Amino acid sequence: MGRFASTASLYEELRPPYPPEFFRSVAQELGLSKRCALIDLGTGPGLLALGFAAYVGRIVGVDPEPEMLDAARHAAARAGHALTLIEGKAETLASGIGSFDVVTIGRALHWMDREPTLALLERLVASDGAILICASFSATDGRNPWLDGYNEVRRRWSPARLWEEAGRGTRAHRDLPAFFRSSAFQPAELVTVETSHAVNVEDLVRRTLTYSSSSPEVLGDNVEAMLRDVRECLASFSRDGLIAETIVSTAQIIKR
Repeated sequence: MGRFASTASLYEELRPPYPPEFFRSVAQELGLSKRCALIDLGTGPGLLALGFAAYVGRIVGVDPEPEMLDAARHAAARAGHALTLIEGKAETLASGIGSFDVVTIGRALHWMDREPTLALLERLVASDGAILICASFSATDGRNPWLDGYNEVRRRWSPARLWEEAGRGTRAHRDLPAFFRSSAFQPAELVTVETSHAVNVEDLVRRTLTYSSSSPEVLGDNVEAMLRDVRECLASFSRDGLIAETIVSTAQIIKR
């Protein structure tokens, strides 16, 4: 069982969402059309692949977790989109898969080995194509005053090794110039969309279970104890069972 297997049923529902404005803005920036083909590496439950489905023709998702692919398959069926799914690590994709106008990578780049991934992108991205490194997260600039305490509770319950690993992954994800240094690709435009919504407190509590460092598999018998601590941490920020959340959604466009 992979590290995200026990999070699949919650991931799509509870992670900070990519809003419709995000997909529309990126599609306009890139001039996407139904002639375009898109492949989403580390697709998880298909959030990016299906979000862009209205703006491209062919969509493919790749992920090593069968449970995540099942979630993506069900989501595609609900949305009425044709989504081709491939089980496996992105770095091991067969050479015959062809090239794509858009390659999307969401919360997955820090799990990928740099050299094999760069070699894959070299053959996967069409000559005039683009890579999108995407993220959607709670704003960390103070507009979500509950966030520091929330993360501190998660840190206390997460094994130190996994928490440190997650931190290294986050930093690696953000240091894109270093990742693409000495390759054919360089960061270009950055698309940023900010939205606000009210999230149910219990959904925010359960969101902790979607992270690899605090997943049900990692926590084991401590799941309910951690959820109780998170619930107590959020109580003072709740109004009628809801908490205001500002979300930042970004797409760093990478081109040759």
